[in-house]
Amino acid sequence: MKIFDTAFGLHEKALNLRAQRMEVLSQNIANADTPGFKARDIDFKNVLNNVQSSSMRATHAGHVRHAGSAGAGSGLLYTVPFSTAVDGNTVDISVEHAKYGKAAAEYQATLRFIEGNIAGVRKALRGE
Repeated sequence: MKIFDTAFGLHEKALNLRAQRMEVLSQNIANADTPGFKARDIDFKNVLNNVQSSSMRATHAGHVRHAGSAGAGSGLLYTVPFSTAVDGNTVDISVEHAKYGKAAAEYQATLRFIEGNIAGVRKALRGE
């Protein structure tokens, strides 16, 4: 429905992207002792900007320029390590825990924003 598209807007895509980022960070944590594993992360801002620009409509093809649609895979980057283990593993467990904690807080904030929008739509439908 159109009402839900305007209520959620870009926040639905942001919530999905935040969940994907948390999954990548949890894979890093799970593979902290795996020899040769390279820590990865998602460039959240870049991917969200690409998703936002690809969802815009234009009256002329030259009005909006973008590099193409991007999913989370195109924003997946290898983390630059502070130090690499002897076995080639680049996961710094304390850094990954901190990133995961921040990502979880951002996920909750986005979820609360969407819940507020849902409450507003619910009030409007009830006529309050």
